[in-house]
Amino acid sequence: MAALLEHESQIFLDLFHQDGLVVCARGLGIDRLLLRFLRLYSEPASLVLVLNTSPAEEEYFIDQLRSDGVVHLPRRVTNEVASNTRYEFYMQGGVLFATSRILVVDFLTDRIPANLITGILVYKAHRIIESCQEAFILRLYRQKNKQGFIKAFTDNAVAFNTGFCHVERVMRNLFVRKLYLWPRFHIAVNSFLEKHKPEVVEIHVSMTPAMLAIQTSVLDILNACLRELKRYNPALEVEDLSLENAIGKPFEKTIRHYLDPLWHQLGAKTKSLVQDLKILRTLLQYLTQYDCVTFLNLLESLKASEKAFGENSGWLFLDSSTSMFVNARARVYRIADEKLNQKGKVSGNSDVKKENELKRELVLESNPKWEALREVLNEIANENKNSEDFGGPGQVLICASDDRACAQLREYITDGAEAFLTRLYNKTFGKDEKAGDVWIKDRKAVKSKGNARPDTGPQAKKNKLATSSKQNKHKKQQDQTIIQMIGKTEEESKEELDVEDNKELSSSQEGSIDETIPEYFPVNLSSDSYYGIFKSPLTIIHPLQGCSDPYSLTRVLHEVEPRYVVLYDAELTFVRQLEIYKASRPGKPLRVYFLIYGSSTEEQRYLTALRKEKEAFEKLIRERATMVVPEEREGRDETNLDLLRDAKPASVSTDTRKAGGQEQKSTQQTIIVDMREFRSELPSLIHRRGIDIEPVTLEVGDYILTPDVCVERKSISDLIGSLNNGRLYSQCISMSRYYKRPILLIEFDPNKPFSLIPQGSLHQEISSSDVTSKLTLLTLHFPKLRILWCPSPHATAELFEELKQNHPQPDAETAMAVTADSETLPESDKYNPGPQDFLLKMPGINAKNCRALMNHVKSITELVTLSKDKLSEILGNTMNATQLYDFIHMTYKEAISKEKNKR
Repeated sequence: MAALLEHESQIFLDLFHQDGLVVCARGLGIDRLLLRFLRLYSEPASLVLVLNTSPAEEEYFIDQLRSDGVVHLPRRVTNEVASNTRYEFYMQGGVLFATSRILVVDFLTDRIPANLITGILVYKAHRIIESCQEAFILRLYRQKNKQGFIKAFTDNAVAFNTGFCHVERVMRNLFVRKLYLWPRFHIAVNSFLEKHKPEVVEIHVSMTPAMLAIQTSVLDILNACLRELKRYNPALEVEDLSLENAIGKPFEKTIRHYLDPLWHQLGAKTKSLVQDLKILRTLLQYLTQYDCVTFLNLLESLKASEKAFGENSGWLFLDSSTSMFVNARARVYRIADEKLNQKGKVSGNSDVKKENELKRELVLESNPKWEALREVLNEIANENKNSEDFGGPGQVLICASDDRACAQLREYITDGAEAFLTRLYNKTFGKDEKAGDVWIKDRKAVKSKGNARPDTGPQAKKNKLATSSKQNKHKKQQDQTIIQMIGKTEEESKEELDVEDNKELSSSQEGSIDETIPEYFPVNLSSDSYYGIFKSPLTIIHPLQGCSDPYSLTRVLHEVEPRYVVLYDAELTFVRQLEIYKASRPGKPLRVYFLIYGSSTEEQRYLTALRKEKEAFEKLIRERATMVVPEEREGRDETNLDLLRDAKPASVSTDTRKAGGQEQKSTQQTIIVDMREFRSELPSLIHRRGIDIEPVTLEVGDYILTPDVCVERKSISDLIGSLNNGRLYSQCISMSRYYKRPILLIEFDPNKPFSLIPQGSLHQEISSSDVTSKLTLLTLHFPKLRILWCPSPHATAELFEELKQNHPQPDAETAMAVTADSETLPESDKYNPGPQDFLLKMPGINAKNCRALMNHVKSITELVTLSKDKLSEILGNTMNATQLYDFIHMTYKEAISKEKNKR
């Protein structure tokens, strides 16, 4: 394991001596710091829990410790470890990665030796807000263990910019008093990294005139869409909807934050504008990221989908849009100047169109960054010829944003721009204009060939012909796929692209994993994370985002140890990572080539990310200066009020009257909670009120308050979804059948307005598509069902406490035994539910006399044989008996004639 750097040693010592929350700048090695603590506690004598790590991160940490020779490696607590053996598992000590739900249950059921825990390490601590499971775990831990430590780490300072006193609330949930801030501009960090900074060559690449014109057009359209969005939704924050923020990565989350609560009642225009913003942001990314053919294909697909699917994208009709299409086409081809229609007016439009196709001259404008990359690689090659001083040629690492960009760079470097773009054009806009954009499907195949260059022989030509014949079938489907993916976030789209590609390639790739990395590439990495190009000097292309392993780039960096790094795309975290990498290898040369389009949205995104992080740290520094932290914050004694479980719990306050001269003994209140409910804040708040909670797996209901009261909890979005798919109906059937008092609890946020009725669509009649109509039908169909509307989990916890007063406690085993098709019905429900429901629908039968009739009659068949007098005797009411008898025995004609005689 690499030794800690000067500032890292300082952070480690500060945190080791006193618990706290460390906030580092992105890329400054928060993982290295956590790794050092893991190494310290990886021994049987201690028991340390790690929260908030993903399986891929856990694998990385375990691998690093293994390579460092640690004997007692960290272990994972997952569902594979049986619940009855977990106590022994914990008692073996060492570092444990555990899922939050398992830890909550184990703390509540005393399946974990809480008093023996040495401490808890919390990764990505900015996520520890009150509503998450981790906060509940930390509170349970502090209630049972006053001595152990809590140390928290995060490198996301920007996350603390949202909300009021966010960092203070996080620290309160973490039970820590100290806040350690380490921005990049910290004097210790800055002075140390300046001494060891790598040689940086900044290359500002100029965009071509056509690219600049397209960028201007897209920004104009983006601005117009933002203005429209503000006009239709005046309540939105104007600052967040600025053009600068709109081109940044976090914009999707910002929009979602504002619009999700009222999405179901927004007008079609607003929804369309949000979709347009996603499309325009994707266009900006494609413009700087990929080649001219890929960009034009996306544009043409948008236009085709507009016609095919009738989607109303108003921006396609703006002047800027026309300019964008003209320039995008001009980058790929131009129409010859000669007269296109030689036959005069006799020729129809279709002939002109065909002739237009024939007169196209390919331009295929090369990506300016490609040329810059070629120059950089030539410069490196020249240097490597005279590299005896450094012990041979230096290895090269090229980093591009994603998998697709990496695939393009690989083809460009091996084949050249002209050959690559021509092949791409033929696949995309070849002889048949409907030929699909299938080059993506070749990129994984290219990877699987390792260092092999594409075939050029006759067999290759046959393969190309076979491929192009298949393309025709998929074009429409692919156009629609592209449009659907734009509707998602960039990360989701890339994942879906990979899934689409794998559908066709999975069978062929299964046997080719061994071939992916040629024997002479001394790198042991997963096949989906890098592209090898040349053996000498070893040149590797690696994506910055979208890797299945979040630390794959770190692995490559330390395994390949490149002398030259080419940043084809700027990414703040990796830039800092390179600084740390250079500082940890003093004396070894490292040159970084930084390629960026001057005066572009790409440059603006990078600068905005820098500015936002700097502002976030400045805000945190001001907050720390004015923050009032109570002495008892760490909860090491009973004075911390956050650890109290309601000084006057319901069980004590309600039933302490004296009976017969002796005080009645109060019973501890208990609520049975379904395991899946621990994702919400409610179990934590119930526990805080002094009510014990028993976590079990329930098939019917979410909370069992008493033997008779069952609660199904829904948020507004859950309610609408469950009403639409019919799931709520079946849940209500189960609850009504097995519990006397079924309750539907609907939780909403009072700060987020909602409406179950879309604006301007109030129906007087019941409508099958209306949410309120479905809710009304639900209450009519289940007369026993009670609906509770609660403005927050706090109100729900208080309500549960009141509902439980003076009632017996539920039994966990009984609740678990109740299933949707359970045979063990309550004594009151020993009758078949189907015939019972049928009986209740008959005239003269109501909830009061139904039970009496079922006690006397075994089946519907026997009911039919009873006389009117016998029915009167059973029901106790002659009118009801007459109604029922007539319903069973009277024909339709008799009923009509009887009605006429009455008149």
